[in-house]
Amino acid sequence: MRGFGAIFLKELTHVRRERSTLLFAFLIPVLQLSIFGYAIDIKIEHISTVVLDLDGREQSRRLIEAFANTRTLRITQTAASDAEFDRAMSSGRAKVGVRIPPDYSERRLRGEQAHVQVLIDGSNSNVATVALSTANMVGMNQSLREIRQSEDRRSAPTARGDTGQSALPIEIRGRMLYNPDLLSARFFVPALVGIILQNVTIFLTSFSIVREREHGTLEQLFVTPVSRAGLMLGKLAPYTIMGFLETLIILLVMVFVFGVPIQGNLILLLGLSLLFLLAALGLGLLISTAAQTQLQAIQITFIILLPSILLSGFVFPRETIPPAIAWISYVIPVTYFLEILRGIILRGADVRDLLPHIVGLSACCVIILSLSILRFRKQLA
Repeated sequence: MRGFGAIFLKELTHVRRERSTLLFAFLIPVLQLSIFGYAIDIKIEHISTVVLDLDGREQSRRLIEAFANTRTLRITQTAASDAEFDRAMSSGRAKVGVRIPPDYSERRLRGEQAHVQVLIDGSNSNVATVALSTANMVGMNQSLREIRQSEDRRSAPTARGDTGQSALPIEIRGRMLYNPDLLSARFFVPALVGIILQNVTIFLTSFSIVREREHGTLEQLFVTPVSRAGLMLGKLAPYTIMGFLETLIILLVMVFVFGVPIQGNLILLLGLSLLFLLAALGLGLLISTAAQTQLQAIQITFIILLPSILLSGFVFPRETIPPAIAWISYVIPVTYFLEILRGIILRGADVRDLLPHIVGLSACCVIILSLSILRFRKQLA
């Protein structure tokens, strides 16, 4: 144990002077635990629902109120036509669609069973299963309520089905869209494309510049006749090409290994992937301007990656995140890219469907690149 005390004091002094290490070791875990402890909730509630009421009478309105009174479903849109109803489902604005037929009230007045169609986005098997069970529960409760009211009025307690047999007054006909077999791979594999691209791209960019700073070669580049724009773009261009090639490889693996076909426009998907790569490269460049060593770059990168996985909708539905914390997800580029990936790959969505997510991703890209360029040029000055 000779010299233990001296080495102990030396390392203690070194750690005390490394404020970034102290911050990462003590403050960041507390912040992450506080944020994720409130944000992560496996209970699925407030599933966005669109309603198309083709009947428009009192009985159909009572059924809509029954759907709205559940904590699981939340009616976010009332469609006026079939086209608007289908657009809400294909764009992802609604995960559940309730279509009430025009003869709903008439069939109930004639003592016939009424059929209500419930379309469910099956991309997320957990959300789809909960939505289907909730819809069936609403239909059952409404049927039992009507049966009790009939018994109080001493009228016929049951309805008649299409073949004349006794049946419940209301039948919920659920149908799964986009993922009828409820395969988990169809939901997670497209999102993995975005998460993997983000992780690899950020690490490549941030480590490249920090490594040159550690070796002293970055200062040598500063005194060369290379312009600032040429230096910056020259550093980013190879990683953009690498990221785009990686995108193609991951998509090929997704289609031919995991059997997840691309339902939408491949050119649109690749173009928006390139936009996301620029945002991720800018994020890596921004990290490199804040980190002086590769260890600091790793620490800052992990601070960014964990919220990207937990708050972007990759695992947990964003509808369950409290509004006070949900704002964090809006400043993370991968949040928008996951919606784009799932929309194009699973639902065959087009530009009109994905416009809010494209605008959000573009805004993140412009802001991140602007900040990283300003900080990088400031260091070059």
